[in-house]
Amino acid sequence: MRKILSLLLFLVISTAIAQPPQKLNSAEIHQAIKKLNFLGSVLYVAAHPDDENTRLISYLSNEVHARTGYLSMTRGDGGQNLIGPELKELLGVIRTQELMAARGIDGGEQFFTRAIDFGYTKTPEETLEIWNKKEVLSDVVWIFRTFKPDVIINRFNHRTSGDTHGQHTASALLSVEAFDLAKNPSAFPGQLKYTQTFEPKRLFFNTSPWFYESDEAFKNADKSNFLEFNTGVYFPSKGLSNPEIAALSRSRHQSQGFGSTGSRGTQTEYLELIDGKLPENTSSLFAGIDTSWNRLKDGAEIGKILAQVETNFDFEDPSASLPKLIEAYLLIQKLEDSHWKQIKTKEIKVIIAAASGLYLEAISDTPTAIASQEIQINLEAINRSKQEMTLTAVSLNPGKVEIEPNIKLQNNQDWEKTLTFKVQDTANYTTPYWLKEEGTLGMYKVEDQQLIGLPESRGKINARFTIRINDVEIPFQKTLVYKYNDPVKGEVYQPFEVIPPVSAKIQDKVLIFANSKSKIVPVTITAEKNGLSGQLSLQTSENWKIDPKTANFNLKEKGASITINFTVTPPKDQEEAILKPIINLNGINYSDEIVTIDYDHIPLQTLVLPSQTKLVTLDIQKKGEHIGYIEGAGDAVPESLEQIGFSVSKIDPKSISASSLAGFDAIIMGIRAYNTVEKLKYKQPALLKYVENGGTLIAQYNVNRGLVIDNLGPFSLELSHERVTEENADVRFLSPNHPVLNSPNKITEKDFENWVQERGLYFANKWAPEFTPILSMNDKNETPKNGSLLIAKYGKGYFIYTGLSFFRQFPEGVPGAFRLFSNLVSIGK
Repeated sequence: MRKILSLLLFLVISTAIAQPPQKLNSAEIHQAIKKLNFLGSVLYVAAHPDDENTRLISYLSNEVHARTGYLSMTRGDGGQNLIGPELKELLGVIRTQELMAARGIDGGEQFFTRAIDFGYTKTPEETLEIWNKKEVLSDVVWIFRTFKPDVIINRFNHRTSGDTHGQHTASALLSVEAFDLAKNPSAFPGQLKYTQTFEPKRLFFNTSPWFYESDEAFKNADKSNFLEFNTGVYFPSKGLSNPEIAALSRSRHQSQGFGSTGSRGTQTEYLELIDGKLPENTSSLFAGIDTSWNRLKDGAEIGKILAQVETNFDFEDPSASLPKLIEAYLLIQKLEDSHWKQIKTKEIKVIIAAASGLYLEAISDTPTAIASQEIQINLEAINRSKQEMTLTAVSLNPGKVEIEPNIKLQNNQDWEKTLTFKVQDTANYTTPYWLKEEGTLGMYKVEDQQLIGLPESRGKINARFTIRINDVEIPFQKTLVYKYNDPVKGEVYQPFEVIPPVSAKIQDKVLIFANSKSKIVPVTITAEKNGLSGQLSLQTSENWKIDPKTANFNLKEKGASITINFTVTPPKDQEEAILKPIINLNGINYSDEIVTIDYDHIPLQTLVLPSQTKLVTLDIQKKGEHIGYIEGAGDAVPESLEQIGFSVSKIDPKSISASSLAGFDAIIMGIRAYNTVEKLKYKQPALLKYVENGGTLIAQYNVNRGLVIDNLGPFSLELSHERVTEENADVRFLSPNHPVLNSPNKITEKDFENWVQERGLYFANKWAPEFTPILSMNDKNETPKNGSLLIAKYGKGYFIYTGLSFFRQFPEGVPGAFRLFSNLVSIGK
């Protein structure tokens, strides 16, 4: 039973649970029948969201009809966000949903390990040390054993350490190792309580000219070990080419700015065999593997029936296939192979529902609830075919609510029912399962083996509709969701969430005390039920003074909020501490906040996370007051600088002129501004005139490709891919007497302690003699990199380029980063 449960968990298809319900047309039903008749699986393996080859995933799913999965080692937590302020674990939530949306388009399924994208690494050795190789390897083996792919395809080459992102190579190395371990009962034996060992047939590397020195080198490469096939096929039933579907899928990666334009025509993919036996037919990935129903004991008869369904399918009346589909469903329930039984049961139930126009839905009257709360659930069932069927029972789980309507669902006659349902007293919050416990730099902590690999938490409340068709009872499960009508968007679905009865939020996640003065810290409490009263206090280390000690509150209605101000006084010496709100309700303490992530291209995400703020006292001085900020790809630099006493104004690029900038002590360009703000192409002369007149212009890092101008500064400056990924790499002062290292703050080696994720990225590697390099640094076994911070005097002012990752340090409250940046802003004052 445990093994069957584990398999059921891995049958979660990649469509987000709060997306509108699936409604297949005739062409899509016929496509699903073809997929039902193919018993082969392939798993694509890479490191991050966006690494997957959507052309190949779409081709294998829609043309070959294989069950196709994508295993991303990470959730993309370490990247940048082009659509909003979320970084780290919140960005990982966004990219998880973007990947699931992508799979909903290309037909794949989505999986992850517990590994965290902690930032760029140059070697797989560094990656595997931070990830905890044993634990990530166990996750890969687990997914191989539960997904059971006949074929595995690696995106990256396991033999070329150091040629690409270390996490890229690590993903391939782990896949190669797991390919052998998955069949070994001595490897991670604890998993075998829930699943069985499994031996994949073939392992490939998805190679291309990109992995060779040149197109010519690839042309002349030995391809005797290659499979080669055209993925540029056209699907008349969809009106789209495979590359067009792949582009739509790729374009779901909006947080990374990966919108893609579709193409048409032949596109060749190459697969190099890494392990297993190369098929004799080198144009077929599954050649020599039985992908028919004959591969299963007692499967031949099912195959014959479903072959008739596929051949005789009536596009005008899909319900004509129902008798044969029901016959096949009964035979599938008798299969001994539990793996394929569960997969094909799920598939055929989708087809049966679609062919009959059967629509089932369970809708909550509220988007959120707390444990023990009673909610109203609206049930709907309708049969839109001539096929006779009966709704025999509906049950809500977990719980004991069950009704037995025993009502015939007449053609196009809607059945609706409203039930009262009490959320379990012990119900857990429906926050992403991988964020419920504190992990490490490289790994999320997930104790439940059966959750590992899943793209998201399972729906907590489900409605089970039992439908009788031709004397056969078939259960259909629907996850409880919330639905409302938006005046602009129309019908909108979002997940139903279980949350705590009260939440507390401190707006700033880092509070910088640049002197010994106290700060007022507002804490907002929100009630998630009526009649809420209690006490609020703040908890931190004993060296910090909090006033008042406690504050009483009374909130009469659900959704009501109150903000209580506390005075926080720092210690005299530089110190860091964590500040936590503690809400006491009748002797029970709560200290979580509710975070929502709301973008149109993914379902609304509601997270219950520990509410806490980092407190930092700084020995810091500054000069100048007024800073202009031109936003780029998104960062928290403006808010961070305001915390140390600067006044920051965001500048609309359209308004830039020499006169409009004159009142600012410094102008700061957001990260990648020269990559993302097209208007800077025309505004650069005004910016340089501002410098010439005595201003300070600070350009944070930009990617060296896709710049909107030819030169960033007043003198020649070339950007590179050079970066220092070791956050504790030694930093050497090339110009120790330069003002930026001495005024108004004396910068020492101590200021480069406790940096996070990296030192910096996209350093300059060539510059005019007018620039002064300030710092030198490098990763282990590499040559010094001197282009992380360059300063040039131009006219009466200063132009500064920096690849130092201030945008990562500020949200973490790294003291030295604030002190150094204050010096950048203060230069020349």
